[in-house]
Amino acid sequence: MPEIRRALPTDREAIWDIIGPVIRAGETYTYDADWAKDDALAYWMGDDKHTYVALEGGQLLGTYYLRTNQMGGGRHVCNCGYMTAEAARGKGIAGAMCEQSQTVARELGYKAMQFNFVVSTNVGAVRLWQKLGFTIVGTLPKAFEHPTEGFVDAHIMYKWLADRD
Repeated sequence: MPEIRRALPTDREAIWDIIGPVIRAGETYTYDADWAKDDALAYWMGDDKHTYVALEGGQLLGTYYLRTNQMGGGRHVCNCGYMTAEAARGKGIAGAMCEQSQTVARELGYKAMQFNFVVSTNVGAVRLWQKLGFTIVGTLPKAFEHPTEGFVDAHIMYKWLADRD
């Protein structure tokens, strides 16, 4: 299992090495493929987020952020974004980060976690989130323009985290 800890300012370059290629590929997130490095890092590590990194053998293999999804009456629901290094895919890093993020979310007082926009062609992520107890609660038809697949669906996925209502 990877070590997962809060991101430090000194992790910026290693985080960029992970999120940069994912952003540039344009296949799984709605970020502009030409998003500037400093702007992307400012977003990923913004003050409104709790940003974490996953490491094995001192090598940063994944990162995620956790933030409040909505204000007011929706502030009990958090949102996360996860990315793993290409070389780390299929090694359980994303699953470990998701499980840890649910623990962090509960500690921070969140009652639920929602993924706002899971691209349907990202079948590995959809399968993993379902395995970890998330349900597809809505599908947005042709909401994402995939660079090779054209217009594809996006799912809203949700999990209640609280032990009691």
